[in-house]
Amino acid sequence: MDNNQVVKQKSGLAIAALVLGAIGFALAFIPVIRFVTYILAVLALIFGIIPLCKKKSVVIAIIAIVLAVAGSVISYCYTAANVKKIDDAITDLTADHTQDILENDIEVTFGEFTITEGDLLDDYALPVTVKNVSGEKHSFSITIEAVDADGNRIDTDTIWISDLNPDQSQTFDEFTLITEEVAQQLVNAEFKVADVSKH
Repeated sequence: MDNNQVVKQKSGLAIAALVLGAIGFALAFIPVIRFVTYILAVLALIFGIIPLCKKKSVVIAIIAIVLAVAGSVISYCYTAANVKKIDDAITDLTADHTQDILENDIEVTFGEFTITEGDLLDDYALPVTVKNVSGEKHSFSITIEAVDADGNRIDTDTIWISDLNPDQSQTFDEFTLITEEVAQQLVNAEFKVADVSKH
């Protein structure tokens, strides 16, 4: 192999490194295929270091290495930022916003739990009034919890409210489908909002 072939081979590696580095750098800005940048960066580094060590096509090899490293850094930064956004969104979706919603969006008022004797079955009801105190129309899911004097849960019930306008209120009868034993416990129970979600 003569010297011309060796120079061409080293130049070919440097040019290949430059092409791979440039493609990897460009792909670092495209979200879906950003991960390909890492593969191309590794190849560009390998192909760039060989001619650099042999002192052939040094400028092209250095440019290729710089592009490979820059593409990897940019890809990493974009990926890390996107992962943080996704993590924040998931945290926001799964976080308990009950206290915030109760303070800013709705008022929940409990009436007195009643047992009304019927011919065949007794009727049970806890009137719960919900008022939208926010300035926007919202739908709500509210879980009501009944606890005894020791703080033990007796039962829960859920209210689903669709499109409640600002300053609009609506009253619901809850704990209507319960057994007589549970109803007797609810007479002296304390009722509270266990969970609220806003849609």
